[in-house]
Amino acid sequence: MKKCVIICNPNSGQHDKKVLLNKFTDILEEKNYETEIIFTKYSGHAKKIVSELPNGIDLVISLGGDGTFNEVISGNIKRKERLLLSHIPLGTANDLGALFGMVKNPITNLKLVLDGKVKGIDICSINKKPFVYVAGLGKFVDIAYDTPRKLKKNLGYFAYLVNAFKIFNTKTHLFEMEYTCNGETYKGLYSLVLVCNAKRIGGIEVFNDIKMDDNQFEVLMTNITSRKDIIKSLVLAKTSDITKVPGFYFYRTDHLKIKLTERPRKNWCIDGEQLKSKDKVFDISIIKDVKMLLPKKELSKIFKN
Repeated sequence: MKKCVIICNPNSGQHDKKVLLNKFTDILEEKNYETEIIFTKYSGHAKKIVSELPNGIDLVISLGGDGTFNEVISGNIKRKERLLLSHIPLGTANDLGALFGMVKNPITNLKLVLDGKVKGIDICSINKKPFVYVAGLGKFVDIAYDTPRKLKKNLGYFAYLVNAFKIFNTKTHLFEMEYTCNGETYKGLYSLVLVCNAKRIGGIEVFNDIKMDDNQFEVLMTNITSRKDIIKSLVLAKTSDITKVPGFYFYRTDHLKIKLTERPRKNWCIDGEQLKSKDKVFDISIIKDVKMLLPKKELSKIFKN
């Protein structure tokens, strides 16, 4: 039989994990997999688990939120011999699940994955710390990691909206920075920086025409600060291409270097979790061809090849 390891975050989602995992084990057995289940016990545990797994495992499934999968990816990058990964979302926003064409039912998603196809995806790293689909600095990005876990468990996605409303009425901080992208260097004051390899962030469709194997990521910056202009920009972004909304600056690149004048008061958010760092310089680049088993449904839309 083939060997599958499920790395489960017991705190993600509202499903009964015992019932869910019993169903997972039955489905995997039908597909000729022998399954081992490992529960995470603390932040960073999934990274440690994956980095220490023996070679020869046929499939590693991340069962949890986007942050759990970030840890699984990070552990896999540390290995000399990488393992084949997949991800079944159980979190609050589940942007990656949406990108990969998954639905709300994890049982259905497992079946879609097992009938799927192996693809090599680009992921990014910021100061050598991998992230799968988004890194952000500035207004609103700390909502993901500042929203209390209990509130997310009780309210789901609405918990983010509650926290966003509180932040909306606070003063917008501007970061003085210099950044180099595609051979050009720019200077200015910016209220938000997003580095992405996905079309959806925090449950909101931001970009179109995203490819996960084009050796590029997307960069969006803005210097908008007033509440009135933020609302206006969000309305325009809903009805048109956000990269063409006044006040936003958009790039596609394989390398971005940002130098801040001062250390940021709030941390970067990567894949929904905070990046604790004392740095003022951030180097962002591509890690190519991380193998994943993905549902077939959206592959033609998110891959070039």
